[in-house]
Amino acid sequence: MAAAHDTATRVHEDEMHLGHPPQQHHEGHDHEDGHEHAFVLVEVLRVLFVAVAAAAVWFHLWEPFHRVSVIGLAATLIGGYPIFKEAVENIIERRMTMELSMTIALVSALAIGEFFTALVITAFVLAAEILEGLTVGRGRRAIQDMLEFLPQVASVLRNGQIVEVPTQTIDPGEVVVIRPGSRIPVDGQVVSGHSFVEEAAITGEPMPSEKTAGKEVFAGTINQAGSLQVRADRLGKETTFGKIIEAVEKAEHSRAPIQKMADRLAGYLVYFALGAAVLTFLITHNIRSTISVIIVAGACGIAAGTPLAILGAIGRAARHGSIIKGGIYLEALGQLNTVFLDKTGTLTFGMPLVTEVNPAPSVTESALIEAAASAESSSEHPLGRAIVRLAEQRSIPVPQPTHFEYRIGRGVRAEVEGEETVAGNRLLFTELGLALPERSAAEGTEIFVARNGKYIGSVVVADQLRPGSASAVKALQEMKIDVVLLTGDTRQTAEAVAGQLGIRNVHAELLPEQKSAQIAEQVREGRVVAMLGDGINDAPALSEATVGVAMGAGTDVARESADVVLIGNDLMKFIETVRVAKSCRAVILQNFYGTLIVDTIGIGLAAAGYLNPLLAAFIHVASELTFILNSTRLLPPRESQPITGQEEIPVPV
Repeated sequence: MAAAHDTATRVHEDEMHLGHPPQQHHEGHDHEDGHEHAFVLVEVLRVLFVAVAAAAVWFHLWEPFHRVSVIGLAATLIGGYPIFKEAVENIIERRMTMELSMTIALVSALAIGEFFTALVITAFVLAAEILEGLTVGRGRRAIQDMLEFLPQVASVLRNGQIVEVPTQTIDPGEVVVIRPGSRIPVDGQVVSGHSFVEEAAITGEPMPSEKTAGKEVFAGTINQAGSLQVRADRLGKETTFGKIIEAVEKAEHSRAPIQKMADRLAGYLVYFALGAAVLTFLITHNIRSTISVIIVAGACGIAAGTPLAILGAIGRAARHGSIIKGGIYLEALGQLNTVFLDKTGTLTFGMPLVTEVNPAPSVTESALIEAAASAESSSEHPLGRAIVRLAEQRSIPVPQPTHFEYRIGRGVRAEVEGEETVAGNRLLFTELGLALPERSAAEGTEIFVARNGKYIGSVVVADQLRPGSASAVKALQEMKIDVVLLTGDTRQTAEAVAGQLGIRNVHAELLPEQKSAQIAEQVREGRVVAMLGDGINDAPALSEATVGVAMGAGTDVARESADVVLIGNDLMKFIETVRVAKSCRAVILQNFYGTLIVDTIGIGLAAAGYLNPLLAAFIHVASELTFILNSTRLLPPRESQPITGQEEIPVPV
């Protein structure tokens, strides 16, 4: 099918205008819709023209030449122009496609005087192209529809007046007025006002975030109450929401290995059909059976259905808050057999609370907390942030360090008011040659603190499991996927968490390089491995895995290293993504095997003389449309729903 196959391959080449501001997105979208409607109108008129010509041939109207229908010949050449054009291009490119085989069939039908058959075949093919083109077009628009969440018009403060302007005319630095209930069009900083903003589409946090002067807001989020004046810092594709869309668009442009295999299989089917036709003619000398063999074979169900299934799956995952960065990762998720999970921030909230403060003799709790919080004040690690929050809650002053060093997987060293302060685990203290007292293992993660080389106490921090963690682990195990817990925490803490979640395979007290080594070993053994993490120390492991999955509220380094990014931190989004990937693979394989079965049976019946060219054309078109429509099951629903990542989070006391 010329147009359908052409549309399918160009799904990965079309411009989606992400580089333009939001209003231009809509203009480009409307312009593209206009072109699509014009295309459909032209093709419908072409089908009607061929149908009228077929009726004229059937009633033998205007046949000035013996055994030659001028109407039939002219209508086939004019109506079949898209098919012939594609066939010529394929010959130039030395590619064997269904368009070339259909051209051979049409020319053969005309050569033996089967003008009515040629016209009916042409009409069937053109009608099928319209339906297939519309279906693939819907898949392409499914991603673009996400842009509808960005406002087309914004209120801007200019010359002391509030004016309504198209979003693409806003300049960086201008002040945008955000009214209650409206969606924010830019990334920027609040300059005045007080409100609460629902940011689940970006951060995954369910609770509205309070916004006052100096706070940051994101495009695509919703202002719930109160008016805000926001300085526009980033517009269009530079916004956080724009980067989410950009990641999905890049995924569309990628080609999964299974899609390349589909293209090769489509070519092989054409060779097989032509070979079977030659063999049929040599054995039967029946030109009608020979033409039927060529006509009945169809590979567009594979060639167009495979990219459509991949596009639909990526779009569906994006609607549910999972950004897959390429078709290759979607395919890998469909074959997943091992998942490695980090603990902190992935299975747990990553916002732990301090449960114990154990000062050394002659050291006060306040002094211990002050030292630990000062050392951790420049750290992004959730355990360090918990200590800083405790200091803030107790109104303990936290001097800022003049020097800070982060030891991945171990802890921190800092110089605070001229004194060296160390906060970390036993590995760090052993490396630095610092003595530690013998004490029983804590129910949580114990952070030891030393000042000027002297141990001054420890702080125990305990994380809390996310409500969806147990369900996610159970769902993975039900899909026959091995679940492994990798963590740098103590074995006691790791096994306690694993026990609550039903994870039997646990590796604790690991450094980042040891996590990477564990994953690399599994990959070398041929297993398809996913790694889920959210921190800087997870980046090497994410890169080593077949598919690295970052929690959306994690660090920028983790998100950049990952192949899949979850909006927010709901692990069930990953489960849904795996299910979508497996469904995508199942649909593609259904199309593969279905096409092979139909073509094999059809070619056999045609060669035996049981199919005439008309019936062969009907089977060809019907089977291909069935497989194309099978792929559309993966397309996201037409109703645009915002990307969310909501979950309940504990509020520290």
